[in-house]
Amino acid sequence: MTPERLLLILLLMQVKHLLADYVWQTGWMVANKGRYGHPGGIAHAGMHAVFSLVVIVALGFAPMLALGLAVFEFVVHYHVDWSKDQILRRRALDAKMREYWIWTGVDQFAHQITMLAMILGLLWWG
Repeated sequence: MTPERLLLILLLMQVKHLLADYVWQTGWMVANKGRYGHPGGIAHAGMHAVFSLVVIVALGFAPMLALGLAVFEFVVHYHVDWSKDQILRRRALDAKMREYWIWTGVDQFAHQITMLAMILGLLWWG
């Protein structure tokens, strides 16, 4: 894989993440990610997975590989978000508190590492 193709994949995954985590995420999703099994959290993680699947297939990778990586992302993204929400609630943290932003940063870092793991999967199996 060329460096240019690798950077294109990374860029498209970043755009997907921006859209799914900030632009298209609804208040219903945000309010319910901390309730395990709630459709809001499932819909949010599912949105990430579906758009990753679209990006990966659009880049010419095998649909089954894309599906496997999308399932991986769904499971990890769901649990990262649920865990962050549990921490914020149990510690009674809000956006005015420094620790809130630390945990929000950890959440985003975990999502970035997940995308890097997916790209590594594309390098190995693509």
